[in-house]
Amino acid sequence: MCGIVAAVVAEGNVLPEVLVGLRTLEYRGYDSAGVAVLADGRLEIRRKSGRMDALEAELEDRGLPESRQALGHTRWATHGAPADRNAHPHRDHEGRVVVVLNGIIENYAALRGELEAVGVRLASDTDTEVLAHMVGRRLGAGSTLLDAVCETLGEARGYYAVAFVAPGAPGRIVCARKGPPLALTSWQAAGGRGAGAYLASDVLGLLPHGCEIVYLEDGDVAVLEAGRAEVYGLDGQPRERVPRLVEWEAEDADLGNWPHYMLKEIHEQPDVLAKTTFERIREEVGDAVFEGNQWSDESLAGIERVQVIACGTALHAGIIGAYMVEELARVPVDVDFASEFRYRDPVLVPGTLALAVSQSGETADTLAALRLAQELGARGGAICNVVGSTLVREVEEVILTHAGPEIGVASTKAFTAQVAAAFLLALRLGRARGALASKTARELLSELRELRPCMERLLSGGLLEEIRATAARYGNSKGFLFLGRGVNYPVALEGALKLKEIAYVHAEGYPAGEMKHGPIALVEPGMTILAINSPGHVAAKVRSNIEQVKARGGEVISVGADAASHAIADAVLAVPECPELLSPLLNVLPLQLFAYEVARLKGCDIDKPRNLAKSVTVE
Repeated sequence: MCGIVAAVVAEGNVLPEVLVGLRTLEYRGYDSAGVAVLADGRLEIRRKSGRMDALEAELEDRGLPESRQALGHTRWATHGAPADRNAHPHRDHEGRVVVVLNGIIENYAALRGELEAVGVRLASDTDTEVLAHMVGRRLGAGSTLLDAVCETLGEARGYYAVAFVAPGAPGRIVCARKGPPLALTSWQAAGGRGAGAYLASDVLGLLPHGCEIVYLEDGDVAVLEAGRAEVYGLDGQPRERVPRLVEWEAEDADLGNWPHYMLKEIHEQPDVLAKTTFERIREEVGDAVFEGNQWSDESLAGIERVQVIACGTALHAGIIGAYMVEELARVPVDVDFASEFRYRDPVLVPGTLALAVSQSGETADTLAALRLAQELGARGGAICNVVGSTLVREVEEVILTHAGPEIGVASTKAFTAQVAAAFLLALRLGRARGALASKTARELLSELRELRPCMERLLSGGLLEEIRATAARYGNSKGFLFLGRGVNYPVALEGALKLKEIAYVHAEGYPAGEMKHGPIALVEPGMTILAINSPGHVAAKVRSNIEQVKARGGEVISVGADAASHAIADAVLAVPECPELLSPLLNVLPLQLFAYEVARLKGCDIDKPRNLAKSVTVE
């Protein structure tokens, strides 16, 4: 949530590049934007509620002077309504300091009261402005910027990524992290390029400037100057942070000729499946091998139970993973919303693997739940897309999904990568425990390889026209129920979530067997039901549910590879047949495209749906 981009360079005007960085981070979700520069010893700020277009129009009307130092922010409202006066950056009344914040200062009301008691009048409703006045007062008393920031953050309670610029410390940016992510890159002058340093709340904002990234950890405070970045603790003591190589290219985040990032990322899924799995497959022995000898027989020997913790789309991938682990490895699995797990006083048995699933590796609830599980004695593991993320750094073993940057807020290719990674982990655990025969594993891995051409045919063939026609026919339904059984029940959840996220229509996913326990009361003419079904041991049960829906006037769209379901449905979105356990990887594609087409027909902002953020880094 929110975006921070800041930079200091030895020469030239850095503001245009900071604006480009803010554009890159638009996908994170925001409702206002602003920038600040330090020029001729004075702070200049421009900020507007709304999208970046509004800020850029403001800059055309009221330009900013050229500066080698700039600070930018896109805000997602937590304290104070989206309005110009609440947009970041914020400064103190004396103009001694300017600040941007991602996160929440939980004790801001008490701090605000202390400031007001000594005559400070705040101009906004935000918690962020409190920090500006606290730091500004310390600067006025003679503190250095680093000391003023450390002392102020010592009084603040909450979760934050912050960055400060002060006229009294020209050529310097001080930033800090406790919770939300913050990353840095810096370089010395060379090859005609002047020295510089950048910071951003997402590595995508740094890729045009460097691929060796320093990820700040909780409690870190960093000082950036052109050509260098130094890290300290809040106590002022130096800390060593080793840069990590990020292999993504800036071009990976380009839209190219696609109308939306979401559609681009849907069509990237065949390649994502290959990147996540193919180099790890050892088909000749029916097994998978992970980098660094992770998830070896020895490391898995003591696993007696798996606790999956995740949020949103990652949770749905985790539920599918639970079916896979229990079937292939015969290990019991529990799945929890991370936000519920962390507050329900959970009990974990010895030998528990706490498996956190997250695209960004920075999801606040997932990280907190993982830490709780580890405190309770569980071993930490992760499925994640971002090398160097907090989640990856905090677990013993990880499966990196290699999906590349995902820009669309509604996750698509990350889901496919997470499901594929969960399948490999389930297979590896089954082989390590002797619960899965090599012959069965070889057959499954062979089928997994065949999914890539199946996905490519789906995304390039007549299915697209069928989905467009189906979306046009049913897009204005009064509501949608998504039904599935077994491993395709979480696919129903995911299909409903996609439609809610980007088309703003009411949709619910249910296990099909639960329909008679309440949801069937909603079935009447004008209600559309999407039934996800693949040939297998529950296919006949789903067909029975379809008949029950049709008997009550509901319209049924049959999704999957079950021909008998297609024969009794009102519309069909067919996929090739594959083993039932792998069918979610195909069945989710038409659901993603259906949601996309309904949203497109409604004129919705598909890549940046209202009220949502790509990475939820606060509660």
